[in-house]
Amino acid sequence: MSVEFQKYFITNKATWDEKVEVHSSSDFYDLESFKEGGSSLMKFELDALGNVQGKTLLHLQCHFGQDTLSWSRMGAKCTGVDLSEKGIELAKQLNSELKLDAEFFCCNVLDTSDYVKDQFDIVFTSYGVIGWLPDLKPWGKMIAERLKTGGTFYMVEFHPIVWMFDYLEGTPKIKYGYHQKEAIYEEYQGTYADTNSKMISREYGWNHGLGEVVSALSEAGLTIEYLREYDESPYDIFPDLVKNENGMFESSDKLFPLLFAIKAFK
Repeated sequence: MSVEFQKYFITNKATWDEKVEVHSSSDFYDLESFKEGGSSLMKFELDALGNVQGKTLLHLQCHFGQDTLSWSRMGAKCTGVDLSEKGIELAKQLNSELKLDAEFFCCNVLDTSDYVKDQFDIVFTSYGVIGWLPDLKPWGKMIAERLKTGGTFYMVEFHPIVWMFDYLEGTPKIKYGYHQKEAIYEEYQGTYADTNSKMISREYGWNHGLGEVVSALSEAGLTIEYLREYDESPYDIFPDLVKNENGMFESSDKLFPLLFAIKAFK
């Protein structure tokens, strides 16, 4: 990894370490309800992966482990990885408190194979993950390494079109390229989970078009079962979304999708 990319990851890690404290006390993550038995998983991933009882599952970029532990509650043998030491510390604490059997490792997701040697029935990642990665080819390679033959990869992610907009200056406007290779730096107060927080988020991110995502997986040896795009999101994190009859959030004009999902196998 280049020195420049290392600098970006150091900045992002510091921000995510700080976000853990803010997020774990936010209504967005509703940790108390989760501890009482609530699941943080959404309809898309639940429908896609179905019954995970007895399956091994690797969760990439797991934050502080709510989704990982939700899969664990459903009977999967789970392993979670994340860049943030604070996130992994809290994930381990929750795992112990809830008497579950997940494992957690702190590492850059691109280095997962250096820390996790097992292969899994399922590799899973979701909602705001690949934008933190400068290059998806090593990401795809790592996923192929960690999947068993016949194993399933599933991701559900915000659509690349939504990341073309700048949301920091009032009305969103298109500012970034769909195929932009340069890092995007943003600095702002608060986080998506608590816009009133006093913390300053300093973040480097990258845009990845659908072609790049699919190619990274297929070139690593995975077979794409489907690529689906959705006009709705379970999270109200973009401006001017409205709740629909399904309890999801969508834009009033539906000019472009908000999510995409890929299911693939090895």
